[in-house]
Amino acid sequence: MNPLQRIQAKPERLIVGLMSGTSIDGVNAALVKIKHSGLQTHLDLLRFITFPYPSGCTEKILEISTSGRSSVDDICRMNVVIGEVFAEAALTLIRESGLSPPQIDLIGSHGQTVHHLPNETEMFGYKIRATLQLGEPSVIAKRTGIVTVADFRPADLALGGQGAPLVPYFDFILFRSSEKNRALLNLGGIANLTILKKKCSLEEIIAFDTGPANMLIDALMQRLFNEPFDRDGRTALSGKVNDELLGKSLQHPFFKKPPPKSTGREEFGATFCDSFLREAEPLHLSPNDIVATAAELTPRTVWQNYRDFVASGISIDELIVSGGGAKNNSIMNSLREKFQRVLVKLIDDYGIPSDAKEAVCFAVLANETIAGNPNNVRAATGARQPTILGKICL
Repeated sequence: MNPLQRIQAKPERLIVGLMSGTSIDGVNAALVKIKHSGLQTHLDLLRFITFPYPSGCTEKILEISTSGRSSVDDICRMNVVIGEVFAEAALTLIRESGLSPPQIDLIGSHGQTVHHLPNETEMFGYKIRATLQLGEPSVIAKRTGIVTVADFRPADLALGGQGAPLVPYFDFILFRSSEKNRALLNLGGIANLTILKKKCSLEEIIAFDTGPANMLIDALMQRLFNEPFDRDGRTALSGKVNDELLGKSLQHPFFKKPPPKSTGREEFGATFCDSFLREAEPLHLSPNDIVATAAELTPRTVWQNYRDFVASGISIDELIVSGGGAKNNSIMNSLREKFQRVLVKLIDDYGIPSDAKEAVCFAVLANETIAGNPNNVRAATGARQPTILGKICL
């Protein structure tokens, strides 16, 4: 039987989801048992790991993600290297789960974003949007022997969408409610917000990126303290937010741009960090105060985006937070302060570890692709029509 037909015929599938976000802190790998698809989807997270990149690989990814610092040779080779790392992450997860590759039905891989240009531009007479995720899926499929679904963004881009965010479809399937207006906030390198009013349909979802989350904080911790991140938000909590520096940062045009919108390292990476430090210099702030102000930028922009683009139509009852930023107590304390009448919870309370959400999401998206279900959210991306996302590598 055709391998895709065999997978499609199964009412229950074992799927590995792979994700490496803009924080580039390793490959998140989740083993998920999924029954059915669409609104009938039921899942169990069986195991989750974070597989480290080889020494120096994160720095190389940052280099090729920065305009003017990369070569086409490096980008070409790193596509294969990242594919090898993703394959090794999947095989490690499978082995640690006490299973073998033939027992796994699918791999869903987001890949590693190195550049995301969702705003329409014209080149050679064509109006285009562009994005690039590395981690060659053919390498993953051949190394593991498992059908791999990957490269989910371009199909949406081809239909005039932004190609992101992709998580809202997952949020809709798992967290829609007939009783509560819910918001789901994922704090990775970038913060993105999904709004699910009670009894909402797929067309009624509101979802968009709100700005930087861990990306700016991590960059500052590396430059100021030679540390990869602010563990538990301790550095931010020991500093004081500077209103002048915060106010200047809030002038970035992305924060006032209405949805649909998505962003990444192109707007809030090294260049934004450089600007942030330049603005801080004449204020004579301590390193702790600088990190505290950067940490406050995340909840402030989440709140302002909710206030400006959501609150007039939907008042949320619950805010469910995930991603590495959910462990930053400075960010979480500020969110609870701003969303005073809202129950702020962690996604862990629903059986999904904060760090695992996006990896689980790509297992679900791969399952939807194989099932033949459109899995973009037009209201979130701005695409002209629904479409099946991803490329299938046998």
